[in-house]
Amino acid sequence: MRAVVVILITGGALAALSVPQQETIMTVKRLTPIIFVAEIEPCLPFWTERLGFERTAEVPYEDRLGFVILQKDGTELMYQSVAGAVADFPPLAAHAERSSSTLFVEVVDVEAVAERLAGVEVVRPMRTTSYGARELFVRAPCGTVVGFAQFGAGE
Repeated sequence: MRAVVVILITGGALAALSVPQQETIMTVKRLTPIIFVAEIEPCLPFWTERLGFERTAEVPYEDRLGFVILQKDGTELMYQSVAGAVADFPPLAAHAERSSSTLFVEVVDVEAVAERLAGVEVVRPMRTTSYGARELFVRAPCGTVVGFAQFGAGE
């Protein structure tokens, strides 16, 4: 373990501290969820037409999509069909078939998002939480539960 020396100037006097520093194991550049679904196509309009994400990559599998990357404002998510995942990497089969994720998306204006999602199944109606967020959870047409939250909405 290395140490970092910190010089403090307080009241005209200098003081030096030696503070232990953890070794850097890895630097994270991005964390992107891969969500396994039976079919990707039903979910695309939810993300692209309603929320403005762009399809930046896609891989066909048989006569359907096997994989897609969606991006918006530096945020990225991936969908992969269970069949495509099993064909690509058979040991992944059991995981892909029972995998489930809930996404939590912080937004600037949750009310505007709610308007864009009119008609989508609501899992948890709009509410203000004890941790200061105004939030809404919905189910995308492919089954993914997505929560949208705005912090400081009441300020």
